[in-house]
Amino acid sequence: MARLRYVKDSSANGSTKDGGSKIRHSVQSIRALYETEPEIAKALLPRPLEPAASPEIFVQFANVAMHFSEDRTMEIGAATVGVGCSYEGQPGYYVLAMPMEGEFVVIGGREKYGEPKKLAEMAFSIDGDHVNAKVTRHGVTFLELDGTIGEAADSPKQFTEHFYCYKALPAAVPDANDNGGFDGDVLLTMLTWERDYNSVRRIEDGQIILRESPRDPLIDVPVKRLIRMELAEGASRTSGEVLRSVPGEWLQPFLVQRYDDPQEGIEIPLASEGQP
Repeated sequence: MARLRYVKDSSANGSTKDGGSKIRHSVQSIRALYETEPEIAKALLPRPLEPAASPEIFVQFANVAMHFSEDRTMEIGAATVGVGCSYEGQPGYYVLAMPMEGEFVVIGGREKYGEPKKLAEMAFSIDGDHVNAKVTRHGVTFLELDGTIGEAADSPKQFTEHFYCYKALPAAVPDANDNGGFDGDVLLTMLTWERDYNSVRRIEDGQIILRESPRDPLIDVPVKRLIRMELAEGASRTSGEVLRSVPGEWLQPFLVQRYDDPQEGIEIPLASEGQP
């Protein structure tokens, strides 16, 4: 017989189904929350997501050991940037960026849940009580977290948080108006991350440093005030689901974020600058 490894043996493990299963992780992560301009936070959200009461941006850098099975573990560096929002009353974060190491996890997350993952170089270090994390793409360290590890935080160690993404396939052939479009439904998805930390410590003198990058313009979402930064260690379980389909035009202006396609962007009047 000949072996052909481009095709999966559907009889293995008795089933080909893996959707909806939870993956267990061991994590060491810097978690931060900052306040940006409310007009910018609102403009970043595709419908039907609603802005949170406060214009908060979630930033996380994590060293992750992904335990797919008893004998299969993958270790990666991963970052997540999310915009505070809600859907039908369920608070969460719209995933604005998800740079990480590893082609496997990038492709899998993009295809399964529509996560805007991109390959990146990740660096994480703890030197005494000093902690630093950097995310670099195309030679630009566009995101850096830095601070001093302090005492135990009052934050909960066991909790669940949600993140929203959009799963969509850009059209192979543009529509009659030549404005893009999609092949098939555009789907709003929700990621569920169950946290089970054994340690959460405050990071004192925390800094979120954003640098100019045309391909990753996170600097356009400025840090007005750092709300908190923490070092969390423990376990996490992740899963996801499809919530509903949405009209393609709701997502079309936001799709550029998941490709390295520099844009001029849009102008946003800011009340803080006295603009009407």
